[in-house]
Amino acid sequence: MIRVLVVDDDAMVRSGFAAILGAEPDLEVVGQAADGAEALTRTRALAPDVVVMDVRMPRVDGIEATRRLLRLDPAPRVLVVTTFEHDSYVVEALEAGAHGFLLKRAGADQLVHAVRTVATSDGLLFPEAIRDLVRAARPASARQLPELSDREAEVLRLLARGLSNAEIAGELYLGQETVKTHVGSLLAKLGVRDRTQAVVAAFESGFVG
Repeated sequence: MIRVLVVDDDAMVRSGFAAILGAEPDLEVVGQAADGAEALTRTRALAPDVVVMDVRMPRVDGIEATRRLLRLDPAPRVLVVTTFEHDSYVVEALEAGAHGFLLKRAGADQLVHAVRTVATSDGLLFPEAIRDLVRAARPASARQLPELSDREAEVLRLLARGLSNAEIAGELYLGQETVKTHVGSLLAKLGVRDRTQAVVAAFESGFVG
């Protein structure tokens, strides 16, 4: 069972998301919050696996809330949601450590898929959308990458396509543990928390386009 906390300052959005997610047999909505400060308090109390987080909220917005949530131990996975197609706030939230994003107008099936993917997968959620978002919010070469080995460069390109470790292993004819080691080394070299942040860095630098 995946435990979910829904965070949005719009009560109708909160209740709508909660109703959609709560209808799924493998998802449990354990609570709701109206802003980032309440999200932090409720996460400490309820220990959700995934926090569905609006980015634009009063008091504490979704960017700062994401930073604070990811300092918790254990930290939840964070799925940020936005009304706007090209929202620079979402890029900041992904840079802060959010594991994926979704437009509020997405269908119920997409919302459910996004929560499950963020909770359980080592693949990237909607890589094309992240690419387009970063392109709109950041100029090319806004960020410089450290020098990568040929293998690390290959792995980063495949991460940017949204491939999981198992899929990367198949592409490169490597064992999954070897791929996991390469991914860990790549994240350390880039100074990022996870593969989503690594891919944002790759798009921002123009390493992949």
